[in-house]
Amino acid sequence: MRNRTLLVVAAAIAALLLVPPLVGGLTGGQEGGQLRGLRLLVPNAPGGGYDITARTAAKAMERSGVAGVVEVFNLPGAGGTVGLGRTVNESGNDRLVMSMGLGVVGAVYTNSAPATLADTTPIARLTQETEIIVVDKDSPYRSIGELMAAWKANPGGLPVGGGSAPGGPDHLAPMLTAKAIGLAPRQVNYIPYDGGGELLAAVLGNKIAFGVSGLSEFADQAEAGELRVLAVTAPERIPGFDAPTLRESGVDVSFTNWRGMVAPPGLSGEGAGELQAAFRRLHDSPEWKDALARNSWQDAYLPAEEFRAFLAAENERVAGVLRELGLAS
Repeated sequence: MRNRTLLVVAAAIAALLLVPPLVGGLTGGQEGGQLRGLRLLVPNAPGGGYDITARTAAKAMERSGVAGVVEVFNLPGAGGTVGLGRTVNESGNDRLVMSMGLGVVGAVYTNSAPATLADTTPIARLTQETEIIVVDKDSPYRSIGELMAAWKANPGGLPVGGGSAPGGPDHLAPMLTAKAIGLAPRQVNYIPYDGGGELLAAVLGNKIAFGVSGLSEFADQAEAGELRVLAVTAPERIPGFDAPTLRESGVDVSFTNWRGMVAPPGLSGEGAGELQAAFRRLHDSPEWKDALARNSWQDAYLPAEEFRAFLAAENERVAGVLRELGLAS
């Protein structure tokens, strides 16, 4: 009996030695430099710019070996501030990152959000891209000059849609354009949609006269001929798109959108460092460089501390623009 007991104990010990240990605990960690258990929160609906950025980053991180399986989930509402509130409430969670951008900066003001970006842990700025002014392929407006003339003649009768709430890039771009052609913000009939997916349906369904969105969100439809790109808001033309800039069309507006990643507050130095290192490795990977080219995104990478300073400056800039437009106190 004693010999049989010793054999059972020995077998149990051998079995334990053959089972690999859990890496980084039950909720995450790193294995060989690979981030495990990462979740990306998208604060708007599927199909929008934050969604495309998050899902593209997740695939590139997985394929490059920067991270294991990355979960992407959507929590839309109030121009991204519902997701921001969730992120801030996840204090100490170093496996949650929120995809965000210029739109969230403005939405904090226009929604009087209790949580602000100053409450988050900046991780990295990743991209910037132009906004585009688009119409349906059957629209009567064949040039930006024709559209601007019609808009100026009847601003309330030509609704413009954007994939962001007031204060977001799809709202700021047409408001600045309206101001440049002599229209007051109160004259503009702006209709917000929750992300690029809903906006695309509105443009194609002729529910609005024209739409304003990020290039990457509508690039496929533009290339397929379903949409007509009348102008880009960037200071220079975009290769591959036969569309003038607003400035060369006589409208003195130059505007670009940007996107990045923030994490909850209260992270340990090690936890924040792992996230920042992972997104730095993502930026340096061939998979991410391919994604930038495929989506016509400009590389606008800023590491954490530089991104923190940039966010503070953008907060002041956007607040000033919104006050000038009468949209913030």
